[in-house]
Amino acid sequence: MPTNVYFSTGTTSEQRLYEDLIIEQLKIYGQDVFYLPRKIANKDTIFGEDPASSFNDSYIIEMYVDNTDGYMGEQEIIKKFGLELRDDIKFTVSKLRWETLVSNNNDLVAERPQEGDLVYFPTTKAFFEIQFVEHEQPFYQQSALPVYKLSCTKWEYSSERVDTGIASIDSVEDSLSTDTNNFQFSLETGTSASGAITLESDIGEINYLVNEDFTMTTQQPIDQSKAFETAAGTNTSSTADDILDFSERNPFGEVDDN
Repeated sequence: MPTNVYFSTGTTSEQRLYEDLIIEQLKIYGQDVFYLPRKIANKDTIFGEDPASSFNDSYIIEMYVDNTDGYMGEQEIIKKFGLELRDDIKFTVSKLRWETLVSNNNDLVAERPQEGDLVYFPTTKAFFEIQFVEHEQPFYQQSALPVYKLSCTKWEYSSERVDTGIASIDSVEDSLSTDTNNFQFSLETGTSASGAITLESDIGEINYLVNEDFTMTTQQPIDQSKAFETAAGTNTSSTADDILDFSERNPFGEVDDN
């Protein structure tokens, strides 16, 4: 027989009350974190990756840290490539609060937290990348799903652009970036009168690399062997016999009496 019609499993008013109570608890027991949506620039459809992704926006929002006893996961492990830190953490965020603050971002591909987005936890000064978004826990309380549970792991920076306007967040790019443009040198002809080599950013849009194997006037490669022979006045190929004794048939083995 059907359920009792006099007992409702969840009316709209009860669902809203339940959601408001959750938001109030998150504001009391939660932590202020920054949510950074991932902006995809050129996604690789084969591997599903985007090495040119960036993080240009940040939203401060309250989240509850589920694992209060410490990080989960394998944590510190030693493998053949050295020490790896695999600190996992799980955040709980209100669905309504996330939709109110973040869902209007134009870079989102769906109206929910996305795998690949970042959560910056100011308490530990660490970035965590979302690996999985669970939206069915708790399971249909009051016939509704009021929260997201974000399973995250510590983010491994790989030269992504981080430009949110918050100094404590953007500093990760300045300290860890290996972008070649930051280490590119200009030609010596474009430097100051003293002849010192300067970075590209110091002289504008010059994109030439310093290469001592090229002349400054013609940009043609120099034959180093001929230049050395000309300077020394000798032919280096004639000195090869002075280095190795080819009179023996087996110069690197035992003495051949024959």
